[in-house]
Amino acid sequence: MKYQSALKWLIPLIGILALFAVLMGLFYETPGQPYPVTSFRGEQVMINGHGLYYYDTVSTVAQMQGNDIITLIIGLPLLVISTWLAFHGSLRGRLLLTGTLAFFLYIYMSMSMLTAYNALFLVYVALFTMSLYAFILSISSFDLMDLPSHFSERLPRGWIACVLFAVGGFLSLAWFGRVIPELLHPETPAALENTTTRVIQAMDLTLIAPLAILAGILLLRRSAWGYLLASVAILKGLTMSLAVSAMGINMALKGVPDGPGILIPFLVLTAFNLVVAILLLKNIDVQQGEAIPA
Repeated sequence: MKYQSALKWLIPLIGILALFAVLMGLFYETPGQPYPVTSFRGEQVMINGHGLYYYDTVSTVAQMQGNDIITLIIGLPLLVISTWLAFHGSLRGRLLLTGTLAFFLYIYMSMSMLTAYNALFLVYVALFTMSLYAFILSISSFDLMDLPSHFSERLPRGWIACVLFAVGGFLSLAWFGRVIPELLHPETPAALENTTTRVIQAMDLTLIAPLAILAGILLLRRSAWGYLLASVAILKGLTMSLAVSAMGINMALKGVPDGPGILIPFLVLTAFNLVVAILLLKNIDVQQGEAIPA
């Protein structure tokens, strides 16, 4: 695997720092109780008032701890397994590793920019930085000329593209459906809680939705980039939808009204992404794609 020497340093550091960050987010406690404040936009919000996420709202903390749970039980094991497979010559492992690094990149990009300033700010920035460059090295390690030959002709490109279009379309409609009415009716306060802008919507409309749609188009055209981007988008979509589902469950358990509304569509997306991820990885030619170099 190209760039393996650099990734051997980056990936363990990502794993160690991410484990520290999620354990702090889930288990570090301080005295205090939630308390109400009025945001500078005039919105009444409940600040968490304890733990690592002291200055975040109760709703935001439920979401971030949902992310922490998925990072702990899904993201970190995937990082370990995919790294071991990738470093032993498995194409499946390399694709899985690239998608997993995309998950860490997205999570710690959002934590760096969205979480209220706390003691782990530099940890979030370090994870964002290392995940970004590890992802770049991982995606650059593929031989694009050779990649399509490793996929079976039985690969259901149409079905995979449909799921990618569904992910891109759903995110676009959901976030434009939220943002456009707010912009057209500025007299109605936007539900921003204690943030200043819509960070997640900006990230999804910039990174995730276009990636899913472009990957679907290129895959239907049998482009080498289509196979690579579709693999990344499907595996990233699976971990993202799992994380948002965990957020919805945690929000519902903590009595946040938006929890069930978030949960249902993302559970459906999780199921679809899981099915096509299995189909994608299953239809890699074992003879060519899984050879371990001597």
